[in-house]
Amino acid sequence: MNTPSDPLPSRRAFLQRAAGGLALPPLARLLGDGDGALVRHHTPRAKAVVFLYMDGGPSPQDLFDYKPRLVAEHGKPFGMTMEPTQFGDNGSTLGPVAKFAQHGESGQWISDLLPHIATEADKLCVVRSVTAEFSEHTNANYFLHTGHGLQGRPSFGAWIGHGLGRDCRDLPAFVVLNGGLIPPGGVDCFHSGFLPAHAQGSVFGLRGPMVGNIAPREDRAERQARKVALSRMLDAASRDHFGADPAIDAAIANRELAFRMQRAVPDLADLSGESPRLQAAYGLDDDCEQTRIFGRQCLLARRLVERGVRFVELLCPKNGHDRWDQHSNLEDGLRDNCRMVDRPIATLLADLHARGLLDETIVLWGGEFGRTPFAQGSTGRDHNPFGFTMWLAGGGFRPGTSYGATDDYGYKAVQDPVSVHDLHATILWQLGIDHERFTYRWGGRDLRLTDVFGKVVRGLLA
Repeated sequence: MNTPSDPLPSRRAFLQRAAGGLALPPLARLLGDGDGALVRHHTPRAKAVVFLYMDGGPSPQDLFDYKPRLVAEHGKPFGMTMEPTQFGDNGSTLGPVAKFAQHGESGQWISDLLPHIATEADKLCVVRSVTAEFSEHTNANYFLHTGHGLQGRPSFGAWIGHGLGRDCRDLPAFVVLNGGLIPPGGVDCFHSGFLPAHAQGSVFGLRGPMVGNIAPREDRAERQARKVALSRMLDAASRDHFGADPAIDAAIANRELAFRMQRAVPDLADLSGESPRLQAAYGLDDDCEQTRIFGRQCLLARRLVERGVRFVELLCPKNGHDRWDQHSNLEDGLRDNCRMVDRPIATLLADLHARGLLDETIVLWGGEFGRTPFAQGSTGRDHNPFGFTMWLAGGGFRPGTSYGATDDYGYKAVQDPVSVHDLHATILWQLGIDHERFTYRWGGRDLRLTDVFGKVVRGLLA
């Protein structure tokens, strides 16, 4: 012990003394495991979110928003005033590149480009009136992911992970499954921003090691165990003497999690326990490599939800096109993109339902904006944030329904518009969180995911 006249030991000196014989509990018991709910304002309908992110902006007029007027006026001058577009070169009215039909008892209009998802039509809550505030990919991605159009805010998944904690000790609360395409805006789309670092999305790859920097360096397990025990003792002693530092605590918690992930991640990645029939249903034996990749992502998403991960985001594989961003060659791009995701997504919905997980899991599909109902050049569509389609399934959202509408061309939302802030607020509500009360103090302000906007859209809820 130091007497009042003794100088305060340096951190290094203190840790050297602590290593001499202090026996302290593991740091996890001091900091908490991150398990359990931290924020809940009412009884939740859901516990987790799977975000099927269609990077680039898929075309609603060709997939989910059937417009007979587009068919009738294909190739004719566009009948509405055109807003300024991202790249110009605006052409004539462009009809859908595929045929539509109604599916399920609900009669959902779905393109024949998505025959497998069409079989799950009665599980979908299709929102045809989503609006965004940006028509450029990077800003639109930040807006969709963080509720703000500029870099630096916490991601949607980070807010959820921070608010609800982790249901499992051995995996992060927020996992991003990288099929090969990090979206414009980069990994900051998954960042924790001003929230604690433990809330940040962990990017899992599908080629090589699923997660980097977690493989043990030690040649024997007992050697690693001794090193971990010493590290925990020194960390706990330092924290007890110098007090808590949120940045250091977060780094230590991440290191502890990485240690536990050394066993959890290989188990997660091992699909040998899944039946060959189910693996085939997900598309793991498909002739198309991109379908195999996305099928593995969807199967891993189900396994992550089963293990208690709160938010799982899937990024699309590379398939020779510029994501879902078809400024030209629309028909070929859409067909390849749809083949890549159609069967895996349909199987994910059916699999979650069969296991009793869909009721407590929100599945969200969509991109950062939609596409124009008139051509860019002659074979593409430009960006359109004024009215586009996203859909949700499970988690207490109303199945087999359509909500909102765009005009006769599918250009702008004209009935029950749903903003990105509204979408965030409604998903949070289903997780038991009131978006107006879910704030974090930073920079002298109480900030929230929805900023000062957003409302819960009751019409989407069962």
